[in-house]
Parts: sequence; C-alpha cells; structure tokens
Amino acid sequence: MSEDPRALMAQAVALHQQGALAAAEALYRRVLAAAPRQASALHLLGVLAGQRGRPQEAIALIGEAIAEAPNEAVFHANLGRACKAAERPTEALASFDRAIALGSTDPGVFNDRGNVLRDLQRSEAALDSFDRAIALRPDYAEAFSNRGNALLDLDRHQEALACYDHAIALRPGYAEAFSNRGNALRNLDRQQEALASYGQAIALRPDYAEAFSNRGAALLDLDRHQEALASYGQALTLRPGQADALSNRGAVLSLLGQHTAALQSYDQALALRPDHPAARLGRGLCLLKLGDLARGWADYESRWQTPRLARLAARFTHPPWLGAEPLAGKTVLLHAEQGFGDTLQFCRYAPLVAARGAHVVLAVARPLTRLLATLDGVAEVISDSDPVPAFDLHCPLMSLPLAFGTTLATIPPPARLIPAADRVAAWRRRLAPLAGPRVGLCWAGSPRRDDPAAHRTDRRRSITLAQFAPLAGVVGPSFVALQKGEAAAEAATPPAGLKLHDWTDELQDFADAAALVEALDLVITVDTAVAHLAGTLGKPVWILSRFDGCWRWLIDRDDSPWYPTARLFRQPAPGDWDAVMRQVVAALHRFASAA
Repeated sequence: MSEDPRALMAQAVALHQQGALAAAEALYRRVLAAAPRQASALHLLGVLAGQRGRPQEAIALIGEAIAEAPNEAVFHANLGRACKAAERPTEALASFDRAIALGSTDPGVFNDRGNVLRDLQRSEAALDSFDRAIALRPDYAEAFSNRGNALLDLDRHQEALACYDHAIALRPGYAEAFSNRGNALRNLDRQQEALASYGQAIALRPDYAEAFSNRGAALLDLDRHQEALASYGQALTLRPGQADALSNRGAVLSLLGQHTAALQSYDQALALRPDHPAARLGRGLCLLKLGDLARGWADYESRWQTPRLARLAARFTHPPWLGAEPLAGKTVLLHAEQGFGDTLQFCRYAPLVAARGAHVVLAVARPLTRLLATLDGVAEVISDSDPVPAFDLHCPLMSLPLAFGTTLATIPPPARLIPAADRVAAWRRRLAPLAGPRVGLCWAGSPRRDDPAAHRTDRRRSITLAQFAPLAGVVGPSFVALQKGEAAAEAATPPAGLKLHDWTDELQDFADAAALVEALDLVITVDTAVAHLAGTLGKPVWILSRFDGCWRWLIDRDDSPWYPTARLFRQPAPGDWDAVMRQVVAALHRFASAA
C-alpha cells in the first residue's frame, strides 16, 4: 500500500521543528518519492539542506518548489537565505525583493535583505531595510545590531554604538551585540572600553572566535602586540578556518616586521576566502614593502573593496583604465583618492599618460591645485570638489603604477613641479639673515579622526615638537617651522634652546609651501605630505619613520627609489623615537659642518 504523503509531511514537519534534522530529511524524501512535485516538501527539504550546511542543494530544491508555486513569498525569502549562505548576494537580494513584492511582512526578510545589501557594499540602502524590519518588530534586537553594523560601514560610529546599546537592552545576553559594540568603541578611540565589551561577549560565549579576533584588534591599537597575537591565536584555535583572524594576525606580524610569517597568514586567509579584501590588501602592502611591486600592485587594487573607498569608486560607472586600452585622442581623468602625500608621490605618472596621446585632466584636493598646475603634460587641473568635465577613461592616481607595470627598476622620477620664482626669491631674502644651513621641521601628520584606521597610524607616525629638543644641541643650523594643522600651535612654545622661525600662517596652500621649501637647505619631517613635497622638489629630506614604516619606504634601507634626495631614519623598535633623534642629531652635526 502506498504511503500517505500528507501524514508523512506532518511527521516530517514535527521532527524538523524539534531539531531532528536527519530524521526529518528522510521523511521529506519519502514524501517526494510518493509525490515528486510537492512544493512544500521541496521547499522544506531545501530549508533543511541549508540548515545542514548544503546551500547549493538548498538553492536547487527551493528553486524547484518555486517552479511549482511561484507566488509563495516564503519560498522566495528562503531562497534568498540560501543564496546568501552560498555567497551569491545579487541573487539573494533579488529573492528577498521578490518575497517583499509578493507581500511578505516578515521582519526577518527585511533584516536578511539588509545584511545582503551590506555584502553588496550598499550600506545606506541596508539602513532602510533594517529600519523597515524594526518598524515591523520594534523589539527586534538582531535588526538593531545589524543596523549598527551598517552605520559602522558609513563611519557613523556614535550612532552605531547607540544601536548596539539598544540591542543589548532588548537582549542582555546578546554576545554578538557586545562584540559589535566593541568595534564601535574602537572606532571612537575608546580602546579600553572596547576591550571590556569584547570581554563581555566572550564571557557570554567562551567559544566566540570572532570576539577573540576583534579583541586582538583592540589590543593591537594599544600596541600590546604579543597579547594581540595571542588573542588571534585563541580565535583560530576555536575556529581554524576564520579568515578574518588570519588576516588580522597577518597585520600584527607585518607591524612587528615578520613579513614572511605575515604573508603566510594572509595566504591562509585567502585560501579560505579568495575574495577577502582586507587579507588581499594586507598581502599587497606587505609585498610592496618587500619590493615585490608587480604582485603588490595587483593586490593593492583590493583597496576599492573597503567601505571607505568603495563609496568613492561608486562615483564611476565603469572600471578604471589599467593600461590596456590605447589613449591616443582620449580624455583621461586622473583623480586623487587618498592623502596629499599620495597625490604628490603619484602625480609623476600624469606626464606618462599624456605621452601616450591622452588629454589629461587631473582632479586633486584644492590645496594642491595651484602647485600641480605646473605639471608637464596636464591639460587641466581641477579640485576634487569641482564639476568633472566629460572624459573617456579614468584612473585613480595610485592605480597608475599597476597600469604602467612599475617595478623597483622602472620607478619614474618625481614630478617636475615649479614653485613660483618670485615667491622663492622672497623667501630667500627672508631667510638670508639666518645662520645656515636653514632646516625645515615638520613633526606631525593630519590626525584623520574621521578615519579610525588612519588615525591609529597617525598616532604611530607623528611626534611632538618637544621631541625635537635634542636638535637644539647642534651648532649652526637655523630651524624653520613647516608644520600646518592642529600641531602647528606647538611652534609657539618650542623646547628650550631650539629657536624656531615660524611663518606658516603665510602658507595658504602647497604652492606657498613649495616656495618656502625650495628656499631651505634641508627638511626634517615625519612621514607626511611635507616629506613628499620636499622629495618631489629634489630637496634633501630626512624622513623619520615609525617601526612599521609605510610600504613605500620598503625595508632595511635608508634611501628611497621614489625620491633620490630622501634619507630614512627608522625606529629600531616600536615607539622608540629617542633612538631616531640620536641618529638625526649625529647626522645633523655632520650636515652642519659640511655646509
């Protein structure tokens, strides 16, 4: 006698609800043996396959169910969940949208849709989806926590923190919200509070690998490197296949100068998740630092998958020019993407683009426009806030080394920028009464508080004017301030014995600064835009580099293929600026004696 599909279905659903997944699966298959096109059985068997970690099978089964019953909103919703689990976000979004179009008012659909929009780097749209989930269910703790994640993507850290706090108020034992809350606190530069929040997440879930990984990042921010490595190690013990922890461990190892081990960690992360942007970017930076430019430039393109630069890339509807298409007769927009120093370093490629027959439009930050207007081969220089003229192709400045296949042996010379002759002459007259050599000093970069990662790097690269105190013991030089921004106020109270001449209030942009630098004999600076300005102008420049120096300065050398007149003074250990100053003082004695 044939089996009754309805009775079997009822038993299967009951077992499924009880969590007896293997037994439920067997019964669903018996239902389908008796009624092969039973839509509900196909659908629930697909849901069960997803729960058992078989998302591709889930997609196929739920797709068959939809073929039988195309207007069931719940079928489309669960197809979306299966597609998300299979890392097929575009298809997942289409399924969630279809479920909503069919009338779904399930808040979970809107919540899951928001997570997929985040996967697609559409965090603004994700916020709206989470808001709709919350409107349907005001006590939806997961939606509040996920909304906080979208706000973090958008650098709205204080708002994100409020979302996590609300999620925790709704569900005090919500470990994920505590871990996410720690991420917001990190970005607000409240590292000790972040550690406490990660600790609460771990107390609630001692096997929570991601919280250990996030805790490692906070320890790294506090320069507690070995503890950070240990925390990543705990994360990987709990979940060996955690790509985020492997990527983060690579970052610590690179910071500690263990570049081979760092590359191994990045490679392990990428073997697990080939599309992991942080691991690929970290590997690229490590390769560039080691001088492997060919592979490094290719990995460096993954920076466009980070939330901050992804928003910048969204302005363009087609991919950048990376060297393939001919340029003759084309208008090419070259655009700055990061800091002033990066723009000064890579604008050297603009004449090479023009040499291929392109009409070059250069878009840069406004303080650079007057100076870069003197660059050979550039037809037009505009501010990055000006309307963009029509163009055929575009390329970010820092993608040009990839487009031109740059290696250590083929780095182009610095851009030929020409400070205004009358302004240079005026500065030389102003400096003439000073004893020589005339030495420019710059002690801090921009704090970049709007970018937490850049802010943390700035804390490691910048010093105070007081730390230049040992230079007061060198007989001969006259010191001239080149510092702008927040740290410029320190020039009013230089360390004892260090006479500092400060005319920086007269420097309104980089054209003004270039004229002053041109009139100096030497520039001593931390790793900031002034280093690139001096190097580009061919001025002797001594660059004070943190232990985990920027990739562009390579490793184990005191010169730079990017700037023939540059000399690097590197920390021998993290945070050891005293040793750097001792080296600078000795070198300055020799420089002054030879002048």
